[in-house]
Formats: sequence, C-alpha cells, structure tokens
Amino acid sequence: MTTFELARIKEWLGGRAPDTGSEHAPAAVATVLRDGPEGSEVLFIKRAERDGDPWSGHVAFPGGKREPSDESLLVTAMREAHEEVGLRLAPAGYLVRLGDVRAAMSGFRVAQFVFALDEADATLATSAEVTATLWVPLARLARFEGAATMTWTSGERTIELPCIHLGAYVLWGMTYRMILQLLEALRAD
Repeated sequence: MTTFELARIKEWLGGRAPDTGSEHAPAAVATVLRDGPEGSEVLFIKRAERDGDPWSGHVAFPGGKREPSDESLLVTAMREAHEEVGLRLAPAGYLVRLGDVRAAMSGFRVAQFVFALDEADATLATSAEVTATLWVPLARLARFEGAATMTWTSGERTIELPCIHLGAYVLWGMTYRMILQLLEALRAD
C-alpha cells in the first residue's frame, strides 16, 4: 500500500482472513489507527517510569497483561486501551490480529490487535501508567524518518538496536518490530 488512507487500510486489513492466533500469549496490545492531516496515524503511549516494569518509560501501544476475567486476548487489548488512554474500542473497529511478538531477552509474548478509530478527534484520558500519548503518521514511519540505532545495555550485554526518533521519544524494541509487522501487512497490498 503506497498511501495510508484509513478507508483503504480498513478495506485491506479488514478483508484479510482473521488470525485467531494462540490464546497463550500473556499480554496484548491495541494498535489504534485514525485519520490525520497526513493520512492514517497510529497511537503510541509513553509508559510511566516504574520500578519492576521491564518496559518502564518505553514508547509502546496501549496494552498489558491478560486478566483472568478477560475472555480473550482481544478483550485484553480493548480493556487495556480503555484503562490506559480512555478509549472504548468497539468490536466493529477491530481489523486484524497480527503475529505475536516476543521480547528478545525474556521471550515474553505479546499479541497485537489492529483497530480503526472512526472518531479522529476522540479525547484521550491517560492513566497513571501513561505519561504521554502521540499520534504518528504511518507514512512517516514507512519512510523511516528519524531512523537510527541505539545502544542498549542489559547486565554485561551491550547491543546496537534499530530505532526511530519521534521527536523527544524513541521507538524501539518490541513496538518497533510490531510497527514493521503492520507496515509489512500494508505493503502486501
């Protein structure tokens, strides 16, 4: 897909065979798309800094761990979007489940669900788990504007990782790989 118009994305992704995936992932995220001035935009959050949270301070999608009361991972993604940013995602806005993504170090698996938000001006209400929200044009991500590498250290291990600078924020890790997966799905059109 060379343009990122929400109507075309909904047609393309919504027309794909549903991927029910495994229900064994312990967490799920909602990749939320909306119309913006430069075409479709995707919602990111900046997670609050918290001790014991391996994704503390990261740029991410709204999401989190599955609760025992969640009947599915899709429900987990929808519940977490509401809890973290105040969005009540309608089942009708659900487009597709993309492949699960695993954390490189721990192997923790996260399910990714893509939603189209028809209300471009929907109000976001962040929880204490979120310090900021940002809408980023998909076209900018597809052009890899702000692409770079970053040095990441864990214990005695130091590696260089691909990333994209989004103003004051840095998109990397699992969420970076999820964006690549979304863009690949859209390029298949």
